[in-house]
Amino acid sequence: MVTAHQLGQDGEEAALQHLLVLGYELVQRNYRHRRAEVDLIVRRGSRLLVFVEVKARSSAHYGYPEEFVTERKRQLFRLAAEQVQEELHWSGDIRFDIIALSPTATGLRLEHFEDAFW
Repeated sequence: MVTAHQLGQDGEEAALQHLLVLGYELVQRNYRHRRAEVDLIVRRGSRLLVFVEVKARSSAHYGYPEEFVTERKRQLFRLAAEQVQEELHWSGDIRFDIIALSPTATGLRLEHFEDAFW
């Protein structure tokens, strides 16, 4: 049986590999600012910085992973994004994505929601 912590780590790694294949570049993993944590911060080119929340679930019994990104989590993401932009002197665009992972009968469901919230 996989622990919740291991499931989360495996999910983050799968999400990162997905993004790298799509041409994104990793800026930082597990960025923390006050009470906010951003799983992945990636960049696409020189004009787009993406803050990614990775949600992995062992089943969809209680709902899909993407449904568990609460309004409070979104607020904390915005706070962290402001701090990162200040630290990096970022003047380009930003976006908030969710990558949801859950098992299926044939493997792993990975769904990437671009521009999932603001």
